[in-house]
Amino acid sequence: MTHTASNDTPNAPNSLDSRRSSPACGGTDPAPPRAHQRSYEVPALLLGLLATPAALSANSATTTLPDIGEDLGVPVSSATWIATTFGLLMAVCTPLMAALLKRRGVRAVVLACAALVAAGTLLVVVAGSLPPLILGRGAQAIGGSGLVTTAITLAGTPRRMGVVTAGSGILGSLGPLAGSLLTEFVSWHAALSLSALALLAAPGVIRTAPALPEEDPRTPFDVVGAVAVMALVSALVFIPRFPLPALVCAAVIAAVLVVHVRTRPDGFVPAAVWRTPVFLSASVVVCALSTSYFSLLYLVPRFLKDSAGWDAGLVGAGTLVALLTGSAASWLLAAFSTRMSRAAVLTVLLALGALAPVTATVTPFAALMLVASGVSVFVSSSGQATLSVYAADSVPYGQRPTAVGLFTLSYQLGGAFGPALATLLPT
Repeated sequence: MTHTASNDTPNAPNSLDSRRSSPACGGTDPAPPRAHQRSYEVPALLLGLLATPAALSANSATTTLPDIGEDLGVPVSSATWIATTFGLLMAVCTPLMAALLKRRGVRAVVLACAALVAAGTLLVVVAGSLPPLILGRGAQAIGGSGLVTTAITLAGTPRRMGVVTAGSGILGSLGPLAGSLLTEFVSWHAALSLSALALLAAPGVIRTAPALPEEDPRTPFDVVGAVAVMALVSALVFIPRFPLPALVCAAVIAAVLVVHVRTRPDGFVPAAVWRTPVFLSASVVVCALSTSYFSLLYLVPRFLKDSAGWDAGLVGAGTLVALLTGSAASWLLAAFSTRMSRAAVLTVLLALGALAPVTATVTPFAALMLVASGVSVFVSSSGQATLSVYAADSVPYGQRPTAVGLFTLSYQLGGAFGPALATLLPT
């Protein structure tokens, strides 16, 4: 399943082919046509296999925590740190992996991250206590963040990105069920080892991946910028657990980061990226869509069980069907977005993105709430697929990996904000 650049390149004014000499992008930062076209040598399904096991693995833990706590002799509240560690490191390491892609290239990143996933999975399999289990899940998350960032960077078009995002949505929806079945019939060790499925794609990606625009390894690494970004992401992710301290820390760190970007515009967070309106607007929109999706992911099942009187089996089946349908449908919008104007795509995303939470809030019908859940995953997955390409194509070619990493981080932050918002809203 190999696509050519001519078939998939969007007809957007900010596409790579139309911006090779664009003054807004610096004019002197060319996009080598052969390198760009070679990115399509990596089959889209292979990129999907590289990225989607991270979502499957992350969600498989949601149904295994009670069994893990009982087996290890710890309370469920302590076992929850398995999920917290995984989510935090996935978010924190995403921009770091984007920087590593620029400095070392695809093959080095995929090899290193595959090794981390393999080592983490081995730790998970043999873990007999909580510390090595958390360490193993942490290694899986770090490796997974690099594999996801690599897949999104190599995707290149909304249609190919749709394979990655729709696949992540579908497998993410199946994660709780897969975790439950594996725990019941095999063990929770197997349920937490699903990240290893990405290793099947690593050899193929390494063999076919093109050379991305790379930064000179001799260029000093921006340690201050990297630490500031990691600290800011950590503070944002911890807002659900420690709202006031985390908000204060995030505000202070954000101010420090702004000052640092002004003093080192070519550092870990390039000024050329943050000064691009298309990138900023795409990141804000995808974060809002993701936050809405993850809010409804927690709110709707709670309402169906507590207020509508549905039993657990019916809630699980209804939610699964809604999320699978929305995730699968998101690929259609991603595929057809190349025939739509950017304004039309944004109109669909923003209109449906606003309609879903409003409908879930005001409707008295339980079934309609499930429809709202399906629409929310549809727009969030579609938004990630389409807006990531707009964001990446709007910055200088050499900054594409950085833009993809920061954009992906914006989506992942919705996974932290959504549950926190859900706890504040009545059902």
